Amino acid sequence: MAEAPSSPWSDAENDLLVACYFEMLRAELIGQRYNKAAFRKRIEAEIGRSKGSVEFKNQNVSAVLVGMGQPWIDGYKPASQFQGSLVDAVMRWFDAHPDWDASVHTLRRDAQRSGLAEGHTLWIGPAPTHRNTAPPIDPERLRLVAGRCNAAERDARNRALGEAGERLVMEHEETALRQGGRFDLARQIRWVSKQDGDGAGYDIASFEVSGTARLIEVKTTNGWERTPFHITANELAKAEAERDSWVLLRLWNFAREPKAFELRPPLDAHVELTPTSFLAALA
Repeated sequence: MAEAPSSPWSDAENDLLVACYFEMLRAELIGQRYNKAAFRKRIEAEIGRSKGSVEFKNQNVSAVLVGMGQPWIDGYKPASQFQGSLVDAVMRWFDAHPDWDASVHTLRRDAQRSGLAEGHTLWIGPAPTHRNTAPPIDPERLRLVAGRCNAAERDARNRALGEAGERLVMEHEETALRQGGRFDLARQIRWVSKQDGDGAGYDIASFEVSGTARLIEVKTTNGWERTPFHITANELAKAEAERDSWVLLRLWNFAREPKAFELRPPLDAHVELTPTSFLAALA
């Protein structure tokens, strides 16, 4: 089948390529060797598109996944020039695979990559700014995808992901205190959200090596470091009330090699806070 010059991709073609992309991504996340060229040739044969067209479309899928706060294939650098129909195709794939979000961290665990190695702590770097972290794709395209797929809402609903992130932070805090010689404090760390519920305004009660309280709210995503996240009114109130001890620990790239950065109150000095819901009471 000859490919028409610049011919738009049909929904069927997009669906085939997206399914193939996720086969490769799954293999990559569990550390399984796979052959990109073999996958590409399979798609070329099925839909009659050229090598360059298929390669570029895979880069487009990576760009869509950036906007969705999802991991993407390392070898396919995100490329912004995608059509809205490709966003629809990726969303159709997610609709057909509702367990994907909950299973990504399990893929890491099954590949024995979920915990911290003995004696190691979580990498915590500076918070991203426009100066130190350029968006991987055009910001306008990011907003286009974000408007159609709420990454923050997906992460907030994914309780398995949130719990896995908190467990990793627990390990990090215990390791950091032991390395600092504070075995006494390491034994006193509490997983508050798991032991007492979600109403405290933070997830983990830990300590600095000095003994100062460290109240940690954990926000976890499989996506890149600028993926938006939800924060509750209760969490914001606790941040204001406990400015000296409250800290937001943002975990990102969780599906591969978890990294983190910290934000301390006042949060509106670091992030743009946007109201997303209101309490309605009958008058």
